[in-house]
Amino acid sequence: MLNWIHLEDEGSFASGVGKPDLPGTPVAKDAGLFGRHGLATPTRAMSQQLGSRALIFQMNPIQISRFLNKMTIAAAVLGGFLMGGIIANAQVKVGDAFPTLATAGLAGSLPETQGKVVLVDFWASWCAPCKASFPVYGKMDSEYRSRGLVILAVSIDEKASAYEGFVKHLAPGFAVVRDADQKLVKEVMVPTMPTSYLVDRAGKVRFMHTGFHGAETEDALRKEIETLLAEKASP
Repeated sequence: MLNWIHLEDEGSFASGVGKPDLPGTPVAKDAGLFGRHGLATPTRAMSQQLGSRALIFQMNPIQISRFLNKMTIAAAVLGGFLMGGIIANAQVKVGDAFPTLATAGLAGSLPETQGKVVLVDFWASWCAPCKASFPVYGKMDSEYRSRGLVILAVSIDEKASAYEGFVKHLAPGFAVVRDADQKLVKEVMVPTMPTSYLVDRAGKVRFMHTGFHGAETEDALRKEIETLLAEKASP
């Protein structure tokens, strides 16, 4: 089971990156690189030495991979060397083919995506920016669905009750599924909540957004969606 721990300093939550509500989970208020960027990072345990202000992480290989993907290339190379080649997968990035949804074991009804422009959004019930994004996605769905846009919101909630409560409250008109076993989120190596991937008609990731920043994210998505919808489908 993966716990998403949000390392934040003042104002990072308002920046549009999700924060988990996990009782008893320590949160570092002064966490250097992570705090400044408001990252939600998965770990099993975190301890803090107040004297040196050092953070000690206990992570499995998958979690280490996610951690290193937020560092510089040099740090990633060094980390891979130190771990003796444990890291096997890279984060899905712009230009890559998005993983096949049909084999991801998602709970819920998948929409038809063949030949469509697809916005895949990873979210969680504890994520406030995720909640803010759903009404915006609802408007986009109404405006662009007839032109070939499909929106698929993928929850990483392990508890069905949390997922169902969120969906019932917001009642989205677009497709919503749950990655109960976190198979897809691990394969994609989603860096934070929310993160969205805009996939073209050929199944390639063309744009990616970490966090949801209100009008800024909406405006960028609309321009990108218009670009992809204008492209002709491959024969």
